[in-house]
Amino acid sequence: MAAEETDLAEKYKAVMVLSGVGDALGYKNGSWEFCHSGEAIHQELQQLGGLEKVDVDGWRVSDDTVLHIATAEALVSDWSTTEQLFCTMAAKYKKACAEDMWERAPGQTTTGACFKLKPLRPQGYVIPFNPRGGGCGAAMRAMCIGLMFPHDDQIEMLIEVAVESGRMTHNHPTGYLGSVATALLTAYCIQRKPVERWGAMLIITLPKVWAYIAKVNRDVEENKNAWDYFTSKWKAYLKLRGITDGMSQPKFPKKYGIPERDAYYKSVSYAGWGGASGHDAPLIAYDALLRAGESWYELCSGSMFHGGDSDSTGVMAAAWWGGLYGMKGVPPCNYNKLEYREKLEKLADALLKAAKSQRGK
Repeated sequence: MAAEETDLAEKYKAVMVLSGVGDALGYKNGSWEFCHSGEAIHQELQQLGGLEKVDVDGWRVSDDTVLHIATAEALVSDWSTTEQLFCTMAAKYKKACAEDMWERAPGQTTTGACFKLKPLRPQGYVIPFNPRGGGCGAAMRAMCIGLMFPHDDQIEMLIEVAVESGRMTHNHPTGYLGSVATALLTAYCIQRKPVERWGAMLIITLPKVWAYIAKVNRDVEENKNAWDYFTSKWKAYLKLRGITDGMSQPKFPKKYGIPERDAYYKSVSYAGWGGASGHDAPLIAYDALLRAGESWYELCSGSMFHGGDSDSTGVMAAAWWGGLYGMKGVPPCNYNKLEYREKLEKLADALLKAAKSQRGK
């Protein structure tokens, strides 16, 4: 295998494995996901000996990773049309929800939607528009979609799969646009695009997403009425960080410690819990990634150890960090005994193989 192919295989593996690590660390068997104080989490982290001493053995992954695995399994299955893919994906979600969500804190929107899926029927993956379907449950499981369709000339497929995957449970723009954002930013990792450009490129891509919604012609009026929230929140963020042009380096406040981040994450949230929605989960993960650079600790501190939906922001940020830097600097105890590690590694290999096959079509 050529050096570049080896590097790509390691990147895919790092995206999948570290996504699980970000989930397990942010979740901490439920105690950190539902802790509303980043300072309290950091204090407990120090009592554990610091991040470099945290052994994730016994730290279960949440529903985020279970559903990410389900998405990946559908992508690498034997399908030739998107209709087949989506029916398989719906079946995987329904099965995961029924069999592997015990004590993993699944969201009510996701579980409620999974019961409505009818994967054995034509278009059985379609559920009604949900005015309250703007949560992060679609975004948290979409990283592998970016691994499957990582190239610029595959943007239409990425959009279609991310949208339809997302609205199987979160049929609302704020929900499924989170899925598009997560998949797209993962693809940018593989393309090695500069991180400071990602947000601006996302904004440029959103009209293409709307074109797809209009073409499919399903719930168009409802989507139109709810469309602007996601875009306005992201544009405001890019302006705040000074990266609207996609060229400048991000600007952070001089004082941007743990309490300041908690306050900011809460301010961009939908209802006071940072990272719980489709717009702010990828936004917070992106913010943490921009600030952390090559520091695994800073990445974890900003995306997993805060007083919001810390496993969902962690699962995304860690995946992107892995796509950029691989496993370099990650203490082995953080991932050696990760639940489902072997399955995630095998799916990474299968996704790379499937992505090459898609590229050849």
